[in-house]
Amino acid sequence: MLFFSAPSVFSMPHTQNPPKLLEQIQAKLRVKHYSIRTERAYLDWVKRYILFHQKKHPATMGAQEVEAFLSHLAVEGNVAASTQNQAKSALLFLYREVLEIDLPWLDNVTKARVPQRLPVVLTHAEVRSLLDRLEGSQWLMASLLYGAGLRLLECVRLRVKDIEFERGELIVRDGKGQKDRMTMLPAKLIEPLRAHIERVKRLHDEDLAAGYGEVYLPNALNRKYPNGGKMWGWQYVFPSSRLSLDPRSNATRRHHTDEKGLQRAVKRAVHAAGIVKPATPHTLRHSFATHLLQSGYDIRTVQELLGHNDVSTTMIYTHVLNKGGKGVNSPLDLL
Repeated sequence: MLFFSAPSVFSMPHTQNPPKLLEQIQAKLRVKHYSIRTERAYLDWVKRYILFHQKKHPATMGAQEVEAFLSHLAVEGNVAASTQNQAKSALLFLYREVLEIDLPWLDNVTKARVPQRLPVVLTHAEVRSLLDRLEGSQWLMASLLYGAGLRLLECVRLRVKDIEFERGELIVRDGKGQKDRMTMLPAKLIEPLRAHIERVKRLHDEDLAAGYGEVYLPNALNRKYPNGGKMWGWQYVFPSSRLSLDPRSNATRRHHTDEKGLQRAVKRAVHAAGIVKPATPHTLRHSFATHLLQSGYDIRTVQELLGHNDVSTTMIYTHVLNKGGKGVNSPLDLL
């Protein structure tokens, strides 16, 4: 491929045999413990940025070129605001952390339009109908999204050690924004979850007997605890059905289940239930928050359970609670 054959792009100028630029970015991301998803996304944005400017080395460019690229994404690419912000974060990381160039504030970027949309929320009956059309681990995961307000990735990344059956609690580790938080474990899920974990334990024992049984440990804990990855408490509650090769260590491990499986299952369940709303797994989290507020719980409690930094983010659910526009009764209903 032409892109990978351009030494001027991937080698720092005026040095001999330095690490290629993408390798430098990757190394810095790993030192700072960025997730594998963020790593892949940032590397992809840097590639696209370089190609947009005819393979010039980023060290020879600056704020003007970054602004041109980001504006192109908004105007020509018509990308979402979150996509443009991710590209901006990737390029700022490149310049500040890797090239050690502090760019001036980017004032001339044409910002992607941020749509003001209310979240899709299901009724209690719709949630029940959706869950009734799921089974096995997919039913259990969807029930946790609704019953504990988990994000999809938070659910698939749950570890055995983070379930507190006696206290009826779940500990969400390294959630969005790299924050830990605590939420409830619904009483209805305690026995099904216990039975599921017993099956996972048997699978783990089989992996150990076959010479495997190790999972990924975050933040280089595998160096501090060499055998920690094989300990039962660190195993994923929802493991993959097959072993796979870890892209960072090249070790054969059993990763957590792919979230796309639940996304597809929920899509089928929504269709089978006759729900016309564009519901996804994340809709169950929206419904969790809205139904708690409908039950009279205060906004701060819901904010903590959801893991929002700012209560203004949680306030969006109060708009869903209104009866009609702005909570006003229609004059037609007064006739």
